[in-house]
Amino acid sequence: MPFAKLAILHQRAPLQIQLIDCSDAPGLSLIGLAEPLRLAEKLLGPTRLELRVGPPASATLAADLTLLVADGVGLAPDLHGAVALCRQSVFWGAVGAAVLWLARAGQFDGVRVALPWALYAQADDERAILTPQLFELDGNVLTCCGGSASVDLAMTLIAALFGPELDATIRAALCIDRVRAPQERQRLALQERIGAVQPKLAEALALMEANLEEPLAADDLASLVGLSRRQLDRLFKQHLASVPSRYYLELRLQRARQLLLESHHSIVQVGLMCGFSSGSHFSTAYGALFGITPRQQRQRQPGAL
Repeated sequence: MPFAKLAILHQRAPLQIQLIDCSDAPGLSLIGLAEPLRLAEKLLGPTRLELRVGPPASATLAADLTLLVADGVGLAPDLHGAVALCRQSVFWGAVGAAVLWLARAGQFDGVRVALPWALYAQADDERAILTPQLFELDGNVLTCCGGSASVDLAMTLIAALFGPELDATIRAALCIDRVRAPQERQRLALQERIGAVQPKLAEALALMEANLEEPLAADDLASLVGLSRRQLDRLFKQHLASVPSRYYLELRLQRARQLLLESHHSIVQVGLMCGFSSGSHFSTAYGALFGITPRQQRQRQPGAL
């Protein structure tokens, strides 16, 4: 699991997290990150967690984790000092529009990053590897598409750094029913964006969504949307940093995870509903993506069958 890398921070006392607000005014991304982390700081006390939130001018010391955060494309001036401070941190990165700014600055070359779907068109010439996921941890670089996904990122950090008990306490206090996994995609927004520039690819994605129980072969999928297999592969690689078979498998597994979390279908039924005729194949594929088996996932849900 990518976030297992954060284990190197477990012995830091206090563990320092710094959020540098690069927007003209605090937006949803900053609020979504800061509120759970502030509550964690209050519950843990200053000897275990120190949270610093402020504009670039207030950031003068490196932290264990430093994130540049911005919602609008208009960023605060003179961010070079904040970027240098980020690079001195053990883990560092950006949230929302700040991801695009750092990509343009050449800070994410060759790095997998989660960029807000609405900004993809402005990042065509960048050398970062854009992914449709909610958030990414590649090496020591952490990025998030922002907005409501910031809450998911904050809760994932809390669980990874301080354990499930604090995670459960904060979820209850903030009325958070479900925390989305980093692998979950900006799916609806992604299709909307792609449909405007690549209608054939958007059509292929819609066909995948509609055929989870009986998955289509890649050659059949290409034929149905009027493309060659090579053309389809090229579109997936260019716009989704994936290949059709991998994307389709992850789509089915994301649906399986949703069913395991939110329904009372048996594990066998869930596998069949998501196109897995073999229980062992379902379990192996699920474990490879999420790090736990379907049975372990189901056992985490109180009252589930």
